[in-house]
Amino acid sequence: MDTFRANEVFEIAIKIEENGEKFYRYAADLAEERNSKEMFTFLAGEEVKHKKTFEAMLSGVEDYQPSESYPGEYFAYLRAYAEGLIFTPEKLQSELAEVKTVEDAIDFAIQREIESILYYIEAKNLVPGNQKDKIDEIINEERRHYLKLVGAKKK
Repeated sequence: MDTFRANEVFEIAIKIEENGEKFYRYAADLAEERNSKEMFTFLAGEEVKHKKTFEAMLSGVEDYQPSESYPGEYFAYLRAYAEGLIFTPEKLQSELAEVKTVEDAIDFAIQREIESILYYIEAKNLVPGNQKDKIDEIINEERRHYLKLVGAKKK
């Protein structure tokens, strides 16, 4: 059975945000139309801010034991879920190869925003109470990103 380490929640979140930044920079390069390029560049910057937030949370993490019905199972579930969100360089390259148009990039980004939101909602159950508000802030920002992408798709 897996041993829970609170810092892993934040290490995974940092990797998710790094992947998001790389993707949005790729999408900005792909975009020819100014509004799309600006949107993707903005979203890349947002991922950088989120990464810094999680790095600060990671540096302040203490030994924390979340309440679980089955010790280790909840974190094992969360880690398994996150594996789909974190790309190795090879996996990232393969995913990006499928994104050939701005529409593809928007569809891909919408899916990743949803998956990130779900991860952060679940991760909140594994962090101390004094860090839940910061995660809520990031969840709300990710929701705004989702809405921005959906709005761009409708145009």
